[in-house]
Amino acid sequence: MFAFTVASCLCGLSQTAFQLNVTRLFQGLSASFMVPQTIAFIQVLFTDTKERAKAFGLYGITLGTAAVIGQVLGGYLSDTHWFIEGWRLVFFINLPIGMVTLWATYQYVTETVKHQSTKFDYTGILILTLALFSLIYPLIQGREAGWPLWSFGLLAVSVLLFMFFIYNQKIKLSRNENPLIDVRLFRIKDFNIGLVAVLFHFMLHTAYLLLSAVYLQNGLGVSALDSGLYFIVPGILFICSSVMASRLIVKFGKRVLQIGVVILLAAFYLQMTLWKPGISIWMIIGLMGMWGFGNGLVLPSLLNIALKNVPSQYAGAAAGIYSTFQQTASALGVSIIGGVFFYFSKDGWQAAYHFGIICLLICVVMVGLMLQLLPGTKIASEIPGKLQEKNERSETADI
Repeated sequence: MFAFTVASCLCGLSQTAFQLNVTRLFQGLSASFMVPQTIAFIQVLFTDTKERAKAFGLYGITLGTAAVIGQVLGGYLSDTHWFIEGWRLVFFINLPIGMVTLWATYQYVTETVKHQSTKFDYTGILILTLALFSLIYPLIQGREAGWPLWSFGLLAVSVLLFMFFIYNQKIKLSRNENPLIDVRLFRIKDFNIGLVAVLFHFMLHTAYLLLSAVYLQNGLGVSALDSGLYFIVPGILFICSSVMASRLIVKFGKRVLQIGVVILLAAFYLQMTLWKPGISIWMIIGLMGMWGFGNGLVLPSLLNIALKNVPSQYAGAAAGIYSTFQQTASALGVSIIGGVFFYFSKDGWQAAYHFGIICLLICVVMVGLMLQLLPGTKIASEIPGKLQEKNERSETADI
């Protein structure tokens, strides 16, 4: 948290685009050491199934609410010009927030048992980083460069690197070393399905925030400040539906999320057909509010769905995998769906938004399909046979 706060301030002090990218790199690195621990702490500290579900629900509410607040503050701060440029305030605002969070963490967060014998998998993180870079960079720069040969080459390399990464992790696990990812977790069927649902939902979530903000300003002529203000109502409805979902999911399970998926489908389809120049402000707010309400039923509970069958001793590994999928999905949403959106912008912003929404609808359908594949409402806390046996042998050896 301290490194993230400092890196945020350095971003705000940047004088060139290169400096901003470098400081953003350190901001991302510090966040990667911080965010997964939050999920792991929830897994470890909340042992009761219902209490853990509530905690995951609150985490999801915070996650989604922060994204919406970011849209509102981003529009306000970037349109504000005081003694410094408004965009710098987007980073400097993390200073007071970081200081308060550091104090609260020191004061209230309970320390957990440390495992001094574990070592960091440097080669694993290097391979995974190169694989993710080879996947995301050509998706972003390839479109702008006209899809040259190197972009397809890098995409092919990313596939090979991902395959080599999995092989590398399996070898380390067989040697009783400490791999970056415990691949045994992928034996949990619900975990795999939940991760795919997370992938598609965060793709559409992040992409929608980008598409709607750009289209409101460039397509409908709304100012950056007003564009941010349009997210207030959907933000409020998101919080309301998130609170409802956190309570209802314990009783009704995935049905709550499926209702949210249906609402999202309706919201995106109506936006695709009704969002045109001359549309009333209230229609915009109403349809965005519909998106916020449906999103609140889905996003906060996806974490609980993905991790509900993961035992607490694997909380850290599962949290790391979840966070990697979440951040990768956000990047893919911006690069792929955003790429489609900006590609068709040459035909006008209306056409761009139309095709962008089609991509979002496909993602929503995939989320709904993954939810359909999940079992009913039962929340278990056991681990598949071989993984359980391996864990018991490990505990016996420790004793």
